[in-house]
Amino acid sequence: MGNLGFKLASKQRTLPTVLSIEEVRSVLAQLDGRNKLILQLLYGSGLRVGECLRLRVQDINLDRFALTIHNGKGRKDRQTLLSTQLKLVLESQIIAAIKIQQRDSENGVGSSMTPALSRKYPNAFKSHAAYIFPASKLCIHPLTGEVCRHHLHPTVVRKFISVAVSSAGLKRKHVTSHTFRHSFATHMLAHGADIRTVQELLGHNDVSTTQIYTHVLGRHYAGTSSPLDSI
Repeated sequence: MGNLGFKLASKQRTLPTVLSIEEVRSVLAQLDGRNKLILQLLYGSGLRVGECLRLRVQDINLDRFALTIHNGKGRKDRQTLLSTQLKLVLESQIIAAIKIQQRDSENGVGSSMTPALSRKYPNAFKSHAAYIFPASKLCIHPLTGEVCRHHLHPTVVRKFISVAVSSAGLKRKHVTSHTFRHSFATHMLAHGADIRTVQELLGHNDVSTTQIYTHVLGRHYAGTSSPLDSI
């Protein structure tokens, strides 16, 4: 057929669903304990749900209030901020996770790891490699066949978010775990954060991906306010 000169159609851009600060507060009010902490990390640090659930003890720096995200989207590592409000609750969660790991270690069981890391660090399960949000049951590693403890499954998060959103009376909006990442970016920009900083925190390759949130704010035009406001 040869070169027909066709181009692939571009994907239609849709604006993400974003919650107001009051709406985020109302959803958080429906939760407590571990579930509330997960949602606070999604919104407070702009994490994807998989990034949040894969957090390990050594990924959290409570001295600098920073989180290290390993193997994020695009196989990239990055650091993002951590709210100071979460220090005490994270310390408690870390202690609980280490206790579970220590109990597993006595039985020769560790946290799930990639085969490459298991070969490189054969005794990693005895160190602080525990997931912050470990699963309640042991499982069989799909690649190595070893008994291990994985992190919580994303469906657990989807279920409690759905219940919390419904209880908060936000049935008109389609709210998912990713909505809180969108809300993080939008609220950061609304409070004056530099778009490049938000790009780094979110782990976007291109700033044009981050610019979608300026459209949510209505600040993508040369003027940031309507001329009617000056009349």
